[in-house]
Amino acid sequence: MPRHPELYQWIDTIAMHFPSLSKPQALGLALWSFGMVVARSCSLTAVADVLSPLLGQKYNTLRERLRDTYREAGAKSGRRRADLCVTECWAPWLAWVLDGWAGRQLAIAMDATSLGDRFTVLAISVVYRGCAVPVAWKVLKATEKHAWKPEWLALLGRFRGLLPEGWTVIVLADRGLYAKWLFGAIVELKWHPFLRVNVQGSFRPEGWCRWHPFCSLVPAEGRRWQGRGTAFSGKKTQLPCTLLGCWGEGHNGPWLVLTDLAPECADACWYGLRAWIEQGFKHSKRGGWQWQHTRMDDPARAERLWMAIAIATWWLLSVGGEAEAGADTPLDIKEPSVPGAARRQGKRWRMVGIFQHGWSLIVAALLNHQLLPVKPGRPEAWPGLTEINGVTLAVYAEGGGG
Repeated sequence: MPRHPELYQWIDTIAMHFPSLSKPQALGLALWSFGMVVARSCSLTAVADVLSPLLGQKYNTLRERLRDTYREAGAKSGRRRADLCVTECWAPWLAWVLDGWAGRQLAIAMDATSLGDRFTVLAISVVYRGCAVPVAWKVLKATEKHAWKPEWLALLGRFRGLLPEGWTVIVLADRGLYAKWLFGAIVELKWHPFLRVNVQGSFRPEGWCRWHPFCSLVPAEGRRWQGRGTAFSGKKTQLPCTLLGCWGEGHNGPWLVLTDLAPECADACWYGLRAWIEQGFKHSKRGGWQWQHTRMDDPARAERLWMAIAIATWWLLSVGGEAEAGADTPLDIKEPSVPGAARRQGKRWRMVGIFQHGWSLIVAALLNHQLLPVKPGRPEAWPGLTEINGVTLAVYAEGGGG
């Protein structure tokens, strides 16, 4: 195999961050993620086609090596066969994402995405500069009924004890995922749920005698409400919590968010960070790795392929984010942000997304025969709190992480 210093550098990077992997497993993830960046695709055919002439190997030989990364042990040839255990990779993977992270604040989003009638993916992602990178996931067959509760609990359970003391973690989820058990599971991790709920419910603030519909607390555009109390009047659904309500300008209705944080320590506008996971899903498909074209139909194999997708995604985001952090102005007009954040920061909209910019910088390094850029995460400043005319608003504090 021709010696390419850049590729060997990337193989060493993978092996360093995943020390428990065997050499073939680390090599497989390195080839997949490296090839995905060069081919701008996670297709087996595309990755094998771009790596074959680069490495001077026969196409079919390289294709089988790539397939061995996601195949189960019984489907591989040789005596020392083993599965790539994705769940055992998640602890070092999270450590990699947070290596060098500025501040001790972290926003995590939970959501599901589908691939036609083939797969449903339950994903937990770290949101980062308008984008997101998955740090835990479960792939299910879309055509088979399957309870999500045990899968979500198992995914969350993998994070128990992984973050050191002193970190503040908020977990964002949309209305379709709200459940009392999910709220409790997040609190058990000593994290803070930030779960949006529908307006068809009621809330009894502390010290009040009667229940009040959610919509009566935030009745019109421009109105806000936040306070402690009990959500939902049913005996089995009652939940002591903080309600954060905000009806933003131009929105069809209010954001109603339940959390365990004190009212003075949180803001409903933080829920805007949840939209960044949608960009992460977009990058796995048409906006990046073209996963929608896969012919794979085995969920377990898809979970292993997602490990390479996650690595390649973070590689681009971290490199692009580092470049943006060092620039005078941010880099994608299409990437959503917390409502009003760009105005408060006084910055212009990004003209190039950090995903695209990271790809450009990596390809430029390859063409110039330079060392590959491998950067730590440089999150934007964490949304802080301020008070204007007696109304608490979310603003971006100096420093910190997010």
